[in-house]
Amino acid sequence: MNIVLLGYGKMGKVIEKIALSRGHNIVARIDVNNRSEFDALSASQVDAVIEFSHPLSAFDNVKSCIEKGIPVVCGTTGWLEKKPEIEALTLEKQGAFFWSSNYSIGVNIFFQLNKMLARLMSPQKQYTVSTTEIHHTEKKDSPSGTAITIAEGLIENLEGKDKWINNEIPAQNEVAIWSAREGKVPGTHIVKYISDIDQIEILHQAHGREGFALGAVIAAEWIVGKKGIFGMNELLAN
Repeated sequence: MNIVLLGYGKMGKVIEKIALSRGHNIVARIDVNNRSEFDALSASQVDAVIEFSHPLSAFDNVKSCIEKGIPVVCGTTGWLEKKPEIEALTLEKQGAFFWSSNYSIGVNIFFQLNKMLARLMSPQKQYTVSTTEIHHTEKKDSPSGTAITIAEGLIENLEGKDKWINNEIPAQNEVAIWSAREGKVPGTHIVKYISDIDQIEILHQAHGREGFALGAVIAAEWIVGKKGIFGMNELLAN
């Protein structure tokens, strides 16, 4: 499979290593210094693009892929206010767009566990819920896309919750996300339910970037030949 890496930072380099180990070919490695090389590529040369860049670049990057007719797997967060435009363009162009806030298989199992626990806890009004996310100091967006997905899962399943807030004391209807940036932490996410008599929590702690990278490469393998808007739920269902 011929893959373009759109964004060639630390994550891009780990994706490259895993893609090569799975027998794929890297057609181009694109960053801010050689963006014109991507503009010169056509759909006949590329099977899929894996996009892990910067929140300010992601929309234009993904838009270019859809317009070129190249399936794109995007893992950049912090730009989702424009995601509906990409989804509409994907449908208009009959393209293929895959996005996830986190490509780790373990994290996506965590997402489902979070929803299941929230349904169990919803009647237990004596508990206060919050979620914590800790990432390396180079991460640009806050809260993380993963933390937002977790909070959305809580809002979906906890009666009386309808919004999340970041690093603020929550009102009764709000889910608090507490975000921290520390050292070289790959990613830690915790959901806590606290009452006067006890505490329940679930935790996912990444040990490195490899889990995210492997999931992105698997998504790129999966999306080839498909048309539509996809995420990890669709991938894991197959």
